[in-house]
Amino acid sequence: MSPLVSIIMGSTSDLPIMEKAAKQLEELEVPFELIALSAHRTPEEVANFASNAKQKGIKVIIAAAGMAAHLPGVIASLTTLPVIGVPIKSSLEGLDALLAIVQMPPGIPVATVGINAAQNAALLACQIIAQGDAEMANKITAHKAQLKEKIRKANDELAQISTYKYKV
Repeated sequence: MSPLVSIIMGSTSDLPIMEKAAKQLEELEVPFELIALSAHRTPEEVANFASNAKQKGIKVIIAAAGMAAHLPGVIASLTTLPVIGVPIKSSLEGLDALLAIVQMPPGIPVATVGINAAQNAALLACQIIAQGDAEMANKITAHKAQLKEKIRKANDELAQISTYKYKV
């Protein structure tokens, strides 16, 4: 099956964070590809990827980078596909990457999730795809129902260990 989501990392050192996006996509059975491209070290490859992603059937691009974090913006400037930026905590607690991604010039939008929030990037990608895909929408609805159930179960377990002074 052709990938619907591209996960692009500025470096393979970002893999421990971006694996969370890959695992979330696998859980929701969304085909994806995982690629290392650098806006600074491989600009021609970035341009080639971004220019051809739509023709390959990609629906959403998740781009992660730390420090200067130009990768999401460069990709967004070269495609009409939605791009989700994941700022990676590599220096300055990730604030440098976050600010680099959210401060895009007018006309070059990049959706941005929290620092190291690759799982949320994957879920946002799925929600974007779900706008035109009923099966994906059902998967997202089921995922959110699981999250609710997890919290309800946790509260039931907490109620069992609470003592009187902690009960509301």
